[in-house]
Amino acid sequence: MKILKKIALVIFVLVLPVLLFTASISMAANNILLYKYGFARYDISRVTGIAGPELDKVAHGLIGYWNNGEKTFNITVIKNGDPFTVFNDREVQHLVDVKVLFRLVYKILLGTFIYALAFLGLTLFLWKDRWALAQGLTWGSGLSIFLMIALGIISAIDFNWLFLQFHYLSFANDLWQLNPARDYLIMIFPEGFWFDAAVFVLAFMVLLALILGFLGWRMLRKELITNRPRSL
Repeated sequence: MKILKKIALVIFVLVLPVLLFTASISMAANNILLYKYGFARYDISRVTGIAGPELDKVAHGLIGYWNNGEKTFNITVIKNGDPFTVFNDREVQHLVDVKVLFRLVYKILLGTFIYALAFLGLTLFLWKDRWALAQGLTWGSGLSIFLMIALGIISAIDFNWLFLQFHYLSFANDLWQLNPARDYLIMIFPEGFWFDAAVFVLAFMVLLALILGFLGWRMLRKELITNRPRSL
C-alpha cells in the first residue's frame, strides 16, 4: 500500500502542472476580455477596416465555435457599410485544426482534473493522509512554477522561434502559414496578440500554482506542528 501511495503521489505531482496549464489555456481561449484587449492594443480596426463591435462579433463567434459541435466556422460582418465574409477557405480549414487542438486541451484538462479529484479523495477520506496531499500540492505547484519560468525565459529570448516550433509540432499541414497582407485571421490575431496570450497563460498558471502551493505549505506546516504520523 505504501508503494501505491508513493506512485499516486508522484503521478499527482506530474499531473498538476498539466492540469494548471490546460486550465490556463482554456481560460485564455474563452476570455472575451483578452480578445478585446488584443484588438485595442494592436489597433485591429485600423488594420482590417472592421469596426470594433464587428470584431467583437468575430471573437464571440470563435469562442462559441471552440465549444460547439459545428465542424467549420466563418462569419459575415459589416465592413465599410457592406456585408463581408471574414475568412477564406484556407483560414476556415486552419480553424478546424485549431478547434481539434483546443478539444484535445479540454480532454486533457478533464482527465487531469479527474485524477486530481481522485487523489484528493483518496488522501483525505480513504488513506486519511493529509501529509501526502500537502506534499503533492507543494511539489506539484513548485514544478509548475519552475516550468513556467523556464518557458517564460525562452519566450522572452525568442518568442518567434517558440511560436514556429509550436506550429510545426501541433499541425500536420501548412495551413497556418498565412499572408498578413490578405488573410484576415492573421491580421486580426498578429504574433503580438499570441505573445500577450502566452503571457496571460503563464501568469494565470503561476497564480494558480502559488495559491495551491501556499495551501500545501500551510497544510505541511500544520502537520509538522501537530506531529501527526506521516505515511510518505
